[in-house]
Amino acid sequence: MDNRKPDKNFYLILILGLLTAIGPFSIDMYLPAFPDIAAGLHTDVSKVTLSLSSFFIGISAGQFLYGPLLERYGRKKPLYTGMIVYLAASAGCAISSSVNALIIFRLLQALGACAGMVTARAMVRDLFEVKENAKVFSSLMLVVAVSPIIAPTVGGYVTALLGWRFVFFMLILVATVIIACIYFLLPESKEPNPNFSLKPRPIINNFYSVLKHPQFYTYALTAAIASAGLYAYIGGSPHVFMEIYKVNERQYGWIFALIAMGLIGASQVNSVLLKTYSSEQIIKAALFCQSIIGLILIIITGLGSPDLFVIIFMIFIFLCCQGFIFPNASALSLASFGHNAGSASALMGGIQMAIGAGTSSLVSILHNNTPLPMTAIMAACAISAFFVFRQGRKIITQQASIKEVEEEDVDMISTL
Repeated sequence: MDNRKPDKNFYLILILGLLTAIGPFSIDMYLPAFPDIAAGLHTDVSKVTLSLSSFFIGISAGQFLYGPLLERYGRKKPLYTGMIVYLAASAGCAISSSVNALIIFRLLQALGACAGMVTARAMVRDLFEVKENAKVFSSLMLVVAVSPIIAPTVGGYVTALLGWRFVFFMLILVATVIIACIYFLLPESKEPNPNFSLKPRPIINNFYSVLKHPQFYTYALTAAIASAGLYAYIGGSPHVFMEIYKVNERQYGWIFALIAMGLIGASQVNSVLLKTYSSEQIIKAALFCQSIIGLILIIITGLGSPDLFVIIFMIFIFLCCQGFIFPNASALSLASFGHNAGSASALMGGIQMAIGAGTSSLVSILHNNTPLPMTAIMAACAISAFFVFRQGRKIITQQASIKEVEEEDVDMISTL
């Protein structure tokens, strides 16, 4: 990687992983509590699901806010601000007396959480060489993937023993530990740039300069659309497993954890495969496999609710593919933006969460007491991501060929 000692790299990756995981952890931990939250706030599970959608909206919009702040003020000051917002909003969630209040506080909680996610991606680009980024993102995926293993299980037990409000008190405790790690162990990776303008027009122009780059939009959209299948699963799984298959909170936590192990295993196998194959080759194979699994899921759920173990196995394989797609696509989308990593990271995350919010909401809207809405959207995301990847690669290759011709023309002219 670079000249830092291995133990320092370990702690650095661990902290960046925790920052990346704060958003997923905030989602996964309260999923088993949906029925209890609905009962406690005198509403139904579909209304509680809107608090998940509001979280996705907040974590999407907030990333566009933090991108410019990370360029202007460095990495750590905006990060502290976001974590303080997160703490206050988590307390609001814990004392909510209505589902509408919970929806609003979840929105604010997301606005705080996304500071960690944007900052972590930008710091990977700041602190590590470009050729190492895919491997570092795979290591971050290991930390992030622990979240859906631990969080739903812990959330299920906390809900069963203490009640759903204590889930949010647990999140406050987790955030406090992360803030301490930031203060004592995380270095500042970029000096503030007082010349970076926070006026709307320069910010928009800066985002546009990133967005129009084929390398960025191809891989950022591929990662975002593929990830949207994961968010469709997250949004639909409480209803599918607890309402249709009648598993309890603890069983749901274990099922969620088991399926999430696919992400952990795949992300670590990805690091090994990168020694032999390119990121593009891995993404292409994983997207093809995910699309096939998605189509199978549509067929088996369209014919009726399949056996519980069958649907768990198919979703497990589907999410294994995600463990190969996301780290490689993320690394490739940020590779060209060392000077503008904060804005590129924010734009990538914002696109990802915006599409995720849409798919999560769509699962709720299409709710019909079967697993089909969830599995159909998962499949649509996989197939769409595969199409975007194929078309984007054609554009990148075409532009590279044009550039080579232009460079040859310049060389010929200079020799005349």
